[in-house]
Amino acid sequence: MADKEAGGGDAGPRETAPTSAYSSPARSLGDTGITPLSPSHILNDADPVSEQQTFLVVVAIDFGTTSSGYAYSFTKEPECIHVMRRWEGGDPGVSNQKTPTTILLTPERKFHSFGYAARDFYHDLDPNEAKQWLYLEKFKMKLHTTGDLTMDTDLTAANGKKVKALEIFTYALQYFKEQALKELSDQAGSDFENSDVRWVITVPAIWKQPAKQFMREAAYQAGLASPENSEQLIIALEPEAASIYCRKLRLHQMIELSSKAVVNGYSASDTVGAGFAQAKEHVRRNRQSRTFLVENVIGEIWSELEEGDKYVVVDSGGGTVDLTVHQIRLPEGHLKELYKATGGPYGSLGVDYEFEKLLCKIFGEDFIEQFKIKRPAAWVDLMIAFESRKRAAAPDRTNPLNITLPFSFIDYYKKFRGHSVEHALRKSNVDFVKWSSQGMLRMSPDAMNALFKPTIDSIIEHLRDLFQKPEVSTVKFLFLVGGFAEAPLLQQAVQAAFGDKCRIIIPQDVGLTILKGAVLFGLDPAVIKVRRSPLTYGVGVLNRYVEGKHPPEKLLVKDGTRWCTDVFDKFISADQSVALGELVKRSYTPAKPSQLVIIINIYSSENDDVSFITDPGVKKCGTLRLDLTGTSGAAVPARREIQTLMQFGDTEIKATAVDIATSKSVKVGIDFLNY
Repeated sequence: MADKEAGGGDAGPRETAPTSAYSSPARSLGDTGITPLSPSHILNDADPVSEQQTFLVVVAIDFGTTSSGYAYSFTKEPECIHVMRRWEGGDPGVSNQKTPTTILLTPERKFHSFGYAARDFYHDLDPNEAKQWLYLEKFKMKLHTTGDLTMDTDLTAANGKKVKALEIFTYALQYFKEQALKELSDQAGSDFENSDVRWVITVPAIWKQPAKQFMREAAYQAGLASPENSEQLIIALEPEAASIYCRKLRLHQMIELSSKAVVNGYSASDTVGAGFAQAKEHVRRNRQSRTFLVENVIGEIWSELEEGDKYVVVDSGGGTVDLTVHQIRLPEGHLKELYKATGGPYGSLGVDYEFEKLLCKIFGEDFIEQFKIKRPAAWVDLMIAFESRKRAAAPDRTNPLNITLPFSFIDYYKKFRGHSVEHALRKSNVDFVKWSSQGMLRMSPDAMNALFKPTIDSIIEHLRDLFQKPEVSTVKFLFLVGGFAEAPLLQQAVQAAFGDKCRIIIPQDVGLTILKGAVLFGLDPAVIKVRRSPLTYGVGVLNRYVEGKHPPEKLLVKDGTRWCTDVFDKFISADQSVALGELVKRSYTPAKPSQLVIIINIYSSENDDVSFITDPGVKKCGTLRLDLTGTSGAAVPARREIQTLMQFGDTEIKATAVDIATSKSVKVGIDFLNY
């Protein structure tokens, strides 16, 4: 192996690297860079978590694609989880434990309202006035679908106007902060300060790092926490939160879909119907109570699990489906993530999208596009009407579902096309959608079920792929959670495909599972012990140039020493297991001993085998700048040691560089948005 030490080297004949069109990032920076000191691998155990701050209350925000909510628990009585107050202006047929993720800005782009209030106000505006207001819904998906997310990414409001995503997320989080603090103050009879609260925000596990960081930035701007006090905010992964909650469940708090056993005296064929009827009744009776008691026990299902047992959490929400495989580690029942989170944009939004495609097929794409722009509030109404019917879809349903068309839809269509909606339906060859004289679209159950099919097929397909993986083949349970898990069609499909492989379990108020789990996670963040790293991380270094091994275009000659530039020195590989708080240390030395400013660039990649920072897919995500000026020359050894530490395993990653001689240090959070 080539000597990695960076001495000055004796001044031999000056060589120059072959000139080529290829340019090296290291060379263009003009900095001499760092080179590894051997031995370069030092791995130490997770250090004890730094002194814990004490918070009076944990508030979790489930910022969903279609609906959002918050829940909280006082640290003195962690077994009581309170779900937020009922919202004004709920929907018929939908329980109001959460509010729609919709936001309304005034024509001057100031925050006006959120949730049902935003929807109702927007709906009551005069159509011409409505065009001036900025109404946004289902905007969270933008963070998942934008490949090059930055602080400047835009969102488009219903009227076609653009607005900064960061602004919208900040407004939404500010709204939740105010609501929660007001409710806590009312309950306590005295003002609750933000500093009393530990905040937890949930994000899909399959989100890439930039999106997770974006949420944290928005939370800082909303005043939930600050970079100096980053521990006040935890970004939790949705399936992990669900997993934590499912551990506490007792049998009467879930509905089991598998054909294996009789649950609560119902045989499997009754269970889906009867279990749900029972559950709905239970939820109806307890609708007034917003406090859930989480018994401080490990639930019955859990008590059947043994060391090393595995289970899958399928979190299906509005925007995404997220699959995470966990393994139990006894005695404390800590969780280990076995397989890095997978999933995709297969949420219940897919069903809305299919409905929109169906409308385009019947009424023409040109009309639907125009209608959305010209009558944005009526379009929102139509989608609300569809939402409540969507919830009535079931495998055994025989009678048709009626969807009310807004009057302005019928009216505008006649003006646009010159003939009636009824005429369009007759002409469209879509035989399973009829027109009823009461001004409604009548959809046969088959037609409705067909709208679910593409999304459900994607979820099943994804699960099938997952079950092929050797580490997943011996899964004992499958927990189906998230808002879309309420859909009987999805439940039936999962049961049919996997019921013979494992037990399929659905918590009763499945839409709140993540919210409640996030509160539990905030009370005890150390419960998740091992995660999988989603990316490969490393730093850019210089190594001694080895003829025949290194590409000629990477040769850099400095003071007679031949270096290979742009080498990727790996800290951790994608999909490697990382313990919570695990530190990886490396030691480097400046390539030029007299160097006073040392710049260490941190890079990431989705690939595992990375040799150079110029390889395809490698992105810069952090810079550590260590300024050593002002340290007295006498004390500085000839070979400086710069130690770089990266701390992994949490949802965010931190890096530190220390100059061993002077103990000067600099810290940086890995940044995926500003590079």
